[in-house]
Amino acid sequence: MTDRNSEDVGGAQPPEKRPERRKVKLDAIDRRILRNLRDEGRITNVELARRAGISAPPCLRRVRALEKAGYIKDYHAELDAELLGYEVAFHALVGLNSQSEAVLSGFEDHMTAWPEVRRCDMIRGGGDFMLRIVARNTAHENELTARLTAAPHVATVQTFQVIRSSKYASSVPVDDPAV
Repeated sequence: MTDRNSEDVGGAQPPEKRPERRKVKLDAIDRRILRNLRDEGRITNVELARRAGISAPPCLRRVRALEKAGYIKDYHAELDAELLGYEVAFHALVGLNSQSEAVLSGFEDHMTAWPEVRRCDMIRGGGDFMLRIVARNTAHENELTARLTAAPHVATVQTFQVIRSSKYASSVPVDDPAV
């Protein structure tokens, strides 16, 4: 990883909520490290270094630098929802009665407190937020939908039950720069 200036690869957080990061330009080794960690988060540093084509100590330094720069946000395990008792997944398209920043932020804070809400995205077109929610069963889904409909400033809710998911990618592509 070099210190040459480049565009900041920030998350979807507003600028005031993002941690301060150094702007860096990724090289091919950094990109190999990121792809391998994205695809196999439990990889050992020794194996990661082998795949990146460098020795273990500089590989670990690069991983720490990528973490500090904000390219690596977190490490987590992907859990099986059904085995944990969540048999239903659904999306909810939510429209609010105001788009003031106070109302938008209040809704986001409210959804953050719901463990069943796995994703909350402010969207453009057709509504204000798209949520991904898990429920134990259809009765729980109905309860969550009723709670959502009664939430402060919620004007409309349209739900879409997931029949099956054919693709789930929790991260983003790590492309090589255009040559």
